[in-house]
Amino acid sequence: MQYLPIILTVALAHLLAVISPGPDFIMITRNSLMYSRKTGIYSAIGLSLGILVHITYSLVGIGLIISKSILLFNTIKLLGAAYLIYLGYKSLISKSAKINLSKKNRKQDISKVKAIRMGFLTNVTNPKVTLFFLSLFTLVVTPTTPFYIKFLMVTEISVVTFTWFVLIAYLTSHHLVKSKIGVIQHFAEKFIGVVLIALGLKVAFSSSK
Repeated sequence: MQYLPIILTVALAHLLAVISPGPDFIMITRNSLMYSRKTGIYSAIGLSLGILVHITYSLVGIGLIISKSILLFNTIKLLGAAYLIYLGYKSLISKSAKINLSKKNRKQDISKVKAIRMGFLTNVTNPKVTLFFLSLFTLVVTPTTPFYIKFLMVTEISVVTFTWFVLIAYLTSHHLVKSKIGVIQHFAEKFIGVVLIALGLKVAFSSSK
């Protein structure tokens, strides 16, 4: 029971972070809206895998190297910014059409691998996630923290991340939501593209402090 406050602290901090709108949220919304619920779910799998990467290097201490290396941090930051800008550009130049709920007229879906890769890269190259887990685990995890406690935290974070973004995929791909969004889909895609580019630029020019 002595580790319960640690587990609850990590769970609460992560929950607040994951439900806050950001690159992950926008990417899932974009993929679910532009393609399909299936693509949104596979993108959520990619996000969860990206989270595992952040957790792993944070817990084993590699995160300390990133936090101390300006060059490495800036490299990760610029990679993340470039990818966000790329996704935004793709949204801006995409040819839009009104959403049709029939499979016959649905916009051609992307592959499972591509959806997972998109989710993974969006998350793993996001320096804000790096800083979040570095800060969080520095506060609550010590060298004496048992392995099973770390495992419980990793499991909780992964499950909550996946569950939340699957929920977002289900909601944004629901036919009632799509029927309302379909009228302004063209503008929605362009707006999402602008937001992604803005987020990318914000990340690129943000300070590491």
